[in-house]
Amino acid sequence: MEKLNDILSLIDSYVGGSQWFVFLLLGTGVFFTIYLKFPQFRYLKHSLRIVRGKFDKEGDEGDTSHFQALTTALSGTVGTGNIAGVALAIHLGGPAALFWMLVTAMLGMTTKFVEVTLSHKYREKASDGSIAGGPMYYMKNRLNMRWLAVIFAIATILSSFGTGSLPQINSISNSLFATWGINKILSGAILAVLLGLVIIGGIKRIAKVTSKLVPAMALIYFVGAFAVILYNYENIIPSFISIFHDVFSGTAAVGGFLGAGFSFAFNRGVNRGLFSNEAGQGSAPIAHAAARAHEPVSEGLVALLEPFIDTIIICSLTGLVLLSSGVWNKKYENRFQAADLEILANPVDQHNAAEIKALRKDMNGLSDNPEFPRFTGNLTVKDGVIQNNLTIIHARSIADHVKVYTRDNEPYNGKIEVDDGKIPELEDYYLEGRSLLHSAPLTTVAFTKSWFGKYGSYIVSIGLLLFAFSTAISWSYYGGRAMTYLFGVHTVIYYRIVYVIGFFLASFVDTTIVWTFSGITIAMMTIPNLIGILLLRKEMKSEVKSFWVEYASRFPGEKVPKG
Repeated sequence: MEKLNDILSLIDSYVGGSQWFVFLLLGTGVFFTIYLKFPQFRYLKHSLRIVRGKFDKEGDEGDTSHFQALTTALSGTVGTGNIAGVALAIHLGGPAALFWMLVTAMLGMTTKFVEVTLSHKYREKASDGSIAGGPMYYMKNRLNMRWLAVIFAIATILSSFGTGSLPQINSISNSLFATWGINKILSGAILAVLLGLVIIGGIKRIAKVTSKLVPAMALIYFVGAFAVILYNYENIIPSFISIFHDVFSGTAAVGGFLGAGFSFAFNRGVNRGLFSNEAGQGSAPIAHAAARAHEPVSEGLVALLEPFIDTIIICSLTGLVLLSSGVWNKKYENRFQAADLEILANPVDQHNAAEIKALRKDMNGLSDNPEFPRFTGNLTVKDGVIQNNLTIIHARSIADHVKVYTRDNEPYNGKIEVDDGKIPELEDYYLEGRSLLHSAPLTTVAFTKSWFGKYGSYIVSIGLLLFAFSTAISWSYYGGRAMTYLFGVHTVIYYRIVYVIGFFLASFVDTTIVWTFSGITIAMMTIPNLIGILLLRKEMKSEVKSFWVEYASRFPGEKVPKG
């Protein structure tokens, strides 16, 4: 698993984790924001009106209403990114990463408006009579780039596992195990059966389920989040300040947090922001293609609301919970994961500011001459205590009070082989100690810092269960539409079977590997989609102008924006 994660991390560093990808994503959002004259601000109130069906016409073609399309797309985006992804971003980049998540969302509102409009315009009817759409259709029907459409469709199928299936059940099973001690395999098996029962019914059943699930899960999560924020009211203003204070300088070491430079916070914030709202990824257009609408721009305006709801509202709430509760830079007792584990050859003084600053540079890849060589050799363990004089890094923090136990929970005695700071396998034993937390476990701890106490963790478990499960439902539809494009409607059933099996298996796979794979598949979808919408920029502007002409004729007394 460790070698696999290293390979995936290397691939991710050249695509989703690279600076050029971040600039392509943000650059596209900036371009369309200026080119279309800030539609995310000017068109927001009209979006709300269209969602309520005020622009509908009798006989509009489609399988779902605007609201159902919105909730289906939201259920695909509101998931582990809002709970685990925000926690991972802050864990890696500090509070400043949340700022870049919000910037990504604001620009993403325009990007999503554009991609949904263009995809909706070129949707088709599948052989079974259902509506099929998504970026692959404008790539084929308008750009005449069938090869690009094929690349996008293949990437969508892979991303349905990397975004919609694997990270979702992985976070659910980890949370249920941490909160209630429920066996991960049991969680995966039960939820896989439920997933299969829902997705077998196609988009109409999916839309009915998500239109009820999304409002319910948002209400539950909001209650728990506000309970934490208000309970720690004295930290609200300092939390806001911390988000903006180190935006361009990076966050210094504080508590157990070793610190993060500007580029690391920027990259992780944008990357996790995209994972959360999926603006530019091309997934939401597949859901919106099924909506009943005669005018593509009207559906684009509905989609404009998604990054606002998903990231600016829900992710901000999660971020404030993590910061106001103070858990993001504190160490907690936990069981170590091999992928988050690194062993330094020499001891590090945690109270030496200069040494910690140097370690920060080393951990963020900013040091030309690393001062902290990784350990290679054997760890000697006696009664569960490591006898070597060295430093153990877990979850990007110096681990304290580390103990080694056998699988029978007895203190371990013997040798442990280490190669270049990594333990190849954690099969016969496991390590426990105090270190930083990340992803869902960090958010779970944060939700206990309120009047609810330990019961706050139940809100995270329930919220994560509903958020992540609904995401898995929606992504099964996205992958199924990609299969329809590539191989025809008759192949979707085989895809769904594999999807459910993968969903089950991911319930007990290492979290870090899942997140790394997810970053790669996101980039594989996003790049061709961004290229496509940039090529169609003039057509997009023309569509917007013609839409406002029709809108003005439908509502003559209402002031409308100029296209």
